[in-house]
Amino acid sequence: MSADAEGRGDVVDRLGDGEFLAAFESATLPEEKFHHADHVRAVWLLLGLSPPAEALNRFAAALARLAASFRKPALYHETITWAYVLLIRERIARFGRGSSFEEFSEANPDLMTWRPSILKSYYREETLASPLARRVFLLPDRLTP
Repeated sequence: MSADAEGRGDVVDRLGDGEFLAAFESATLPEEKFHHADHVRAVWLLLGLSPPAEALNRFAAALARLAASFRKPALYHETITWAYVLLIRERIARFGRGSSFEEFSEANPDLMTWRPSILKSYYREETLASPLARRVFLLPDRLTP
């Protein structure tokens, strides 16, 4: 799915940053309205509020809670979660946060697209599909182009 095709749900899109983050961390966002761009938004917000390690822990814990609230705890994937947080952190460090999430999104379209995922540049498909990658963060096993 492209960023346009998956979009951001109307309900989620209308929430201000603080309200969105509170709903994300309390696992009260509606499943059908929480898309990939919303994951990136949550990371971007948390990295603006907390040191990177704390932001990573907060995001991972909140995402696991949210998946459990959807009655789909197996959706949580540690390698994908950590890799995206680290990539978003790197982009912020290299190029800045921008004045808004929309500005960050426009400057980083590869982070905003779920399929094809930027992680294909870093990981073999079989690695990301493995049960181990779901449970623990695995280092990238593919060289970037």
